[in-house]
Amino acid sequence: MNASATDLALLVLRLTLGIVFLAHGYNHIFGGGKIAGTGRWFDSLGMRPGLLHAWVASLTELGCGALLVLGLLTPLAAAGVIGVMVVAWITNHRNAGFFVFRRPTEGWEYVMTLTLIGFVAAILGSGAWGVDPHIGLQRLFGWTGFWIALGAGVGGGLALLAVFWRPPRKDAAAA
Repeated sequence: MNASATDLALLVLRLTLGIVFLAHGYNHIFGGGKIAGTGRWFDSLGMRPGLLHAWVASLTELGCGALLVLGLLTPLAAAGVIGVMVVAWITNHRNAGFFVFRRPTEGWEYVMTLTLIGFVAAILGSGAWGVDPHIGLQRLFGWTGFWIALGAGVGGGLALLAVFWRPPRKDAAAA
């Protein structure tokens, strides 16, 4: 594959992931129940305080989405995606099975896909059609990008859960 085809593929990957995250962040703040409704939902998942985590997740989605679209700090932006998805996977999707269309809860296929695309973006970087290589940040790609994604993304998501997640007890949920 020639360089321009690879750069095009990385651009498509970054734009897709970035736009999805921009849309999610925007929707959490301005759509449906707005940020207050998102906060109540986070509370129901056991993220305490829910409103704080609604803002953290929404601003992470907006910020990382924008960085991915630009191809700027790509491994760090991908780590933000991974961190949000790790928290979503564990708090909301883990027990729902694989398929996203499964009701009443959504399965984890979509979350898994976004998480793995985040790893691919962190490892491969922005490509020549992103900002990173034009400001000397291509050294963040490859194994360095993988370790950033694993440490900041997975590690950050798990640390956030360890400190703030208080899942509802099954007997309390039944009552």
